[in-house]
Amino acid sequence: MFQKWKDRIDVTDIVMWLIGLTLLSLVLWGSISTLRAGLYTGRHWVDFLIFGLAQGSIYALIATGYTMVYGVLKMINFAHGEVFMSGPFTAYFVAIALWQSDFLDNYPIIGLMIIFLSSMAVSTTIAYFLEKIAYRPLRGAPRLIPLITAIGASFFLQYLFLGLYGSGIQAYPDMEILTGFWMVAGVRILRIQVVVIIASVLLMVALYSFIMLTRVGKAIRAVSEDKEAAALMGISVDGMISTTFVIGGMAAGAAGVLYALMYKQVYFFMGFIPGLKAFTAAVLGGIGNIPGAMLGGLFLGLIESVGPSLFLDGLGIVAPYQLKDAIAFTMLVMVLIFRPTGIMGERLSAKKA
Repeated sequence: MFQKWKDRIDVTDIVMWLIGLTLLSLVLWGSISTLRAGLYTGRHWVDFLIFGLAQGSIYALIATGYTMVYGVLKMINFAHGEVFMSGPFTAYFVAIALWQSDFLDNYPIIGLMIIFLSSMAVSTTIAYFLEKIAYRPLRGAPRLIPLITAIGASFFLQYLFLGLYGSGIQAYPDMEILTGFWMVAGVRILRIQVVVIIASVLLMVALYSFIMLTRVGKAIRAVSEDKEAAALMGISVDGMISTTFVIGGMAAGAAGVLYALMYKQVYFFMGFIPGLKAFTAAVLGGIGNIPGAMLGGLFLGLIESVGPSLFLDGLGIVAPYQLKDAIAFTMLVMVLIFRPTGIMGERLSAKKA
């Protein structure tokens, strides 16, 4: 009888559940202790939430590239972080030229549009040729080979831009239109955070509408559902896959400029950590699910912003904000263990969508 009971229960599952319950208990204990101690005022929590939304909006934009490529090719494009890096790093030189000529101060809206277009053009070009040169020849290969290729492409792009632009950290110029703050319902909100949130939401709505409402978007979903059937219906499978990479590159290029404007710096390695965070967001939301990736990005940004202070301060941990990356990747591990399909589950099929 004991042997039958042992066969039914996986010891590894029990250990995982115990670890999960322990982490949940620590989170609850730390949160209650932090709130009881009154270490932060309501204004602090509002600042954390707004910063988390701004940060999460950037993660969400990058995550759409991961989730769309996975939905179509069933592979993780680990070079997407470098696609994100390539646009704003190149657009930095455009921004400096506009700033030195006073064009950026005299015509800030047009200047920002030029910077965004420059970044998106570079990221889109990199994404397009990445698919055409690195991934398309391996279309029928085992999944491990494109994965290794993606990692190799990531290193190649990092060191390519290291050679092109150097290893120094470059600071984006300050823009008067983005400095300062606005008072909204008695709450002080930094202008750059408002711009990042609104721009990200508009871009995500545009992207989702394109995928769901246009003929090209329907064709991409058809290829994602069944490549052979889509080809029989006259859809260019290779063309739709390239379009998927192009859309992801455009979103990454726009996210890169928003990131650079908020954090004020660009360098050749800047895509690595945001890329991993965006991948985490895509998994949290449900890899292959576009709304899930967006929701996962916002959720991750909020947890990273609020979590260290809320969860860890009450536990007496020194400098808890330095552990925000640990919180993010712990969430990834827990989701992979307890809900591998993510918050919103698997991707929507073409029929359901």
